[in-house]
Amino acid sequence: MSYEQRMKDKVQILKSKQNVLILAIESSCDDTAVAVMRNGREVLSNCISSQIELHQRYGGVVPEIASRKHIETLNPLIDEALYQAKVSLQDLDAIAVTYGPGLVGALLVGVSEAKAFSMALDIPLVGVNHIEGHISANYIQHPTLQPPFLALVVSGGHSHLIIVKDYGVYELMGQTRDDAAGEAFDKIARALGLGYPGGPLIDQIALEGNPSAIAFPRSYLKEDHFDFSFSGLKTAVVNYIHHQEQKGETLKIADIAASFQQAVVDVLVKKTIRAAQLKNMNQIALAGGVASNSALRKAMKENARLEDISLCFPDPILCTDNAAMIGCAGYYRLLKGEVAGLLLNAVPGLKLF
Repeated sequence: MSYEQRMKDKVQILKSKQNVLILAIESSCDDTAVAVMRNGREVLSNCISSQIELHQRYGGVVPEIASRKHIETLNPLIDEALYQAKVSLQDLDAIAVTYGPGLVGALLVGVSEAKAFSMALDIPLVGVNHIEGHISANYIQHPTLQPPFLALVVSGGHSHLIIVKDYGVYELMGQTRDDAAGEAFDKIARALGLGYPGGPLIDQIALEGNPSAIAFPRSYLKEDHFDFSFSGLKTAVVNYIHHQEQKGETLKIADIAASFQQAVVDVLVKKTIRAAQLKNMNQIALAGGVASNSALRKAMKENARLEDISLCFPDPILCTDNAAMIGCAGYYRLLKGEVAGLLLNAVPGLKLF
């Protein structure tokens, strides 16, 4: 019997199994992550090895360095995840892995490892879209959450407004036309000399500043669509910094950070609430690294409450890149019989739609 047929037969058995254990791997960028999940929503272990210190000296992620570090870290991290979960390789029912979008070299490390485990253990392999993983983090945090709902996915590489119609079924409402929200945070943090990663640093220093000090532009684009654009805002902030420096004035970094952050938050909140109203959605879920931003959470809470819309978001550890969210998304793909073969490859520009 071929590998493909054996996997199809195993999936049919797993659909009726009481407890399904999935080993999940995430290596799309600069975090190596491994998790063991039971039935998609129960986290038995969620191990993350960050490369932040390694890339800080360069002011951002260096793809080749990230890939090499994944190779060094992945096997020991798998051992640690299994140990924390108190399970063995023989207990696993399936493997889930991020295969895109992301850095191609980094993705290949995780995909190659997952394929090897699938073949050696003779268990199904499930390929997971990284963006879907971020959305699925909300299922872990909120066990009663079910589709349909509206998801705002904001991270270093993505700004999406997505209608989650069902598990694994999505409709795109809007996306970034240029810089993603997290990318803009990183670039402004660099311009202010704050360092990397920019999002948490700006969020922290903005607490000391006045968000109304500087009137940076809000790009709402046209009112009849829900795309985002943050490149104009980024340029306006950089020009403001240069202008102040040319005049010899001391930069009020906290005010600049707070005003920039508020401009981003205003756009994200306005478009999300308007999309929910248009589609009659009474549930909004935040996802992605920028979903940890304190100003975004506060503003979204206030606006959602005014419109009688429920709001949920994951804990910060589930907002960052992690493998638990990949295991969750992989579980629902597995139940649908969506199993990848050994020809699964990294797709750096993978689309969710």
